[in-house]
Amino acid sequence: MARLTKNRKKVADKIEAGKLYKLSEASKLVKEVTTTKFDASVDIDVRLGVDPRKANQMVRGVVSLPHGTGKETRVLVLCTPDKEEEAKAAGADHVGLDDYIEKIKGGWTDIDVIITMPPVMAKVGALGRILGPRGLMPNPKSGTVTMDVASAVKEVKQGKIDFKVDKFGIIHAGIGKVSFDNDKITENAREMINTILKLKPAAAKGTYVKSIYISSTMSPGIPVDVKTIDE
Repeated sequence: MARLTKNRKKVADKIEAGKLYKLSEASKLVKEVTTTKFDASVDIDVRLGVDPRKANQMVRGVVSLPHGTGKETRVLVLCTPDKEEEAKAAGADHVGLDDYIEKIKGGWTDIDVIITMPPVMAKVGALGRILGPRGLMPNPKSGTVTMDVASAVKEVKQGKIDFKVDKFGIIHAGIGKVSFDNDKITENAREMINTILKLKPAAAKGTYVKSIYISSTMSPGIPVDVKTIDE
């Protein structure tokens, strides 16, 4: 068995075994158990009582975090020439169409979000095998296929994120940075959890939210009591 380092032992001792923490407590504790020298990301993992293999139990949505993610989101806009200036002015990192489609076909995916327009979805759809597995495929439900590309870019840059339950029934998302103060982490987490609660499928039976954990890069997970998210 691997031995715990001094730092890891100190961290482990701060998390009480078997205890479910209030959301506000977990938001504070995650900062205390983070030992990285860089500004680590704060993540949330929500395990749901759904079967993602069934279409009527798929949970997917978008949420605008009140304080953003703290991460610089690289946005590519695939659009017609008349929309290029609008996209650039809104803060898009890359703007174009055919040249970027060819670049992606060649293996380039150095972006976080792709926004496009309905008229060019036929071209973008051909990239499905490349973009789909990476979670980069634009989708009208997440607001990344729209004629109002400027608003879509601004929302993403301000902290709008797209999430979906994985094959294990877990939603994983970044909700901030360790440098955020406790209240900002709490408010971002609360917004994320409340959005997931509103998306409960009618076909889901039994306990919908089975567990919630908050962690940072390389830190242990802190279990959260779902009943305390509004406290």
